Amino acid sequence: MSRKRLLMLLKPIDVYSDSQSDGPSRITNPHSQFLLKELQMLHHLENRLKVHNDAINFCQNILCRKPVEWKSIVLNNLSQPIHDVDLVVTVGGDGTLLQASHFIDDSVPVLGVNSDPTRAEEVEKLSNEIDATRSTGYLCAVTVNNFEQVLDNILEGRTIPSKLTRISICVNSQVLSTYALNDVLIAHPCPAAVSQFSFKIKSDDQPCSPLVNSRSSGLRVSTAAGSTAAMLSAGGFLMPILSEDLQFMVREPISPGETPSLMHGLIKSHQSMDATWFCKEGAIYIDGSHVFYSIQNGDTIEISSRAPILKVFLSQRLQTTVKKLEEEYLQKKEILCKY
Repeated sequence: MSRKRLLMLLKPIDVYSDSQSDGPSRITNPHSQFLLKELQMLHHLENRLKVHNDAINFCQNILCRKPVEWKSIVLNNLSQPIHDVDLVVTVGGDGTLLQASHFIDDSVPVLGVNSDPTRAEEVEKLSNEIDATRSTGYLCAVTVNNFEQVLDNILEGRTIPSKLTRISICVNSQVLSTYALNDVLIAHPCPAAVSQFSFKIKSDDQPCSPLVNSRSSGLRVSTAAGSTAAMLSAGGFLMPILSEDLQFMVREPISPGETPSLMHGLIKSHQSMDATWFCKEGAIYIDGSHVFYSIQNGDTIEISSRAPILKVFLSQRLQTTVKKLEEEYLQKKEILCKY
């Protein structure tokens, strides 16, 4: 039997070092009342960097003891789609896994290692001084504490990945090369500018909702996996992570008029959304601000869940919450899907 091939993708350490690089130089007054807080923040960042590096070394040492072929790459150095491996292991947090997903099709499963999980006791101790939260790791199935056990289960075929829905975006009938695992934001490049666009939901190329004309801060569409992020913060709701539906929300509509119910809803798995952009300039942001495509007046955008799925090994805790969410979600779905 051939040895399995693994690729380990690492969160760049400059995420931490850039935050620290000019730290000491900013402490110009040793008697400043902010000195203690600045020193605490620097110590916190230095500790986070050490914990992350320790996690990398730990995971690499584990792989050296396994009957696998593997190599590691810093994620920023990755430029080509990933093929010819049996498993991708990301070491970082949700952002690392999201960024890696843009290079992975539906044939390679992913295991996320949360290298820097939040410590409840640390947050409680420093809550009055600094933001001591670390990585949520919602999509990361493991930490260093259970990495080897879960890895063995994967290598021996005792566990299978979940299939997460992604978003496909077409601009002027051309499919964009990047699929969104979390969400898509269509907005003016300047956050203070008004976005003008229209949209409707369609099924089998036939409209099944009224046309909505919007003047707002933009339009966000999320997957079930992304419903825990910006969508939830904006007033959306959690979706069972294995749902194939998409959730959309118009951000800060100026005049919702008589159709406020159409500002927030679902795009069911067999439906899509057609939008037309009516500003001189705009952008489609995919899974955050790092990946974006420029759009201009008159461009048409189609959004759907007809993208290749992403295979992700999820934590047992996250899989358990799916059942708890399903009944609540079905009730919301019935209310929102009136067309």
